[in-house]
Amino acid sequence: MSKKIKARVEETREGTVLYNVPFPKDLKNLKDLTPIIIKQPYAIDYIHSYGQDSPFFAGLANKRLLGTKCQKCGTVFATPRLACMECGADTDWVELPQEGRIHSFTVCHFGAEAFLHETPYILGLIELEGAHTLFLTRILGLDPDAATLDWVGLKVKARFVRKSQFKPTDVYFVPASL
Repeated sequence: MSKKIKARVEETREGTVLYNVPFPKDLKNLKDLTPIIIKQPYAIDYIHSYGQDSPFFAGLANKRLLGTKCQKCGTVFATPRLACMECGADTDWVELPQEGRIHSFTVCHFGAEAFLHETPYILGLIELEGAHTLFLTRILGLDPDAATLDWVGLKVKARFVRKSQFKPTDVYFVPASL
């Protein structure tokens, strides 16, 4: 009994299909060939660990805003830190207030791909009572086309997305009057 040996590559209809690929009659002209450009789908599962920041994202998923407090000098960081940036000591997790005031802001007319559909949007630095640093976040409920310095000092409150994506954008701020 003879073993059947594969002598042909199986062809499928998957992948790139190109028609009328230009090719010169004279091989001397190959250097003048226009580059072939194809579009090819690409996907990858990227596994990422939040490591020391995991409690921050767990807090967002549970509608709680967490920061860290230095065990030695008491500095409170609105953006969590494993170690104090003032004295280098370890920090502990603390809950931050969900109301604050706009310290400064900018209107973004361009953004990363995830934000392009939202442009223009407002990014703000929020002062939170008891925190020594500012919290960077999106501000909704204000018209980016009517930006005014009158917004500085405006009282704002945190809102959380209903279905957490475990991203910093799971929290945003709106005017406290809304």
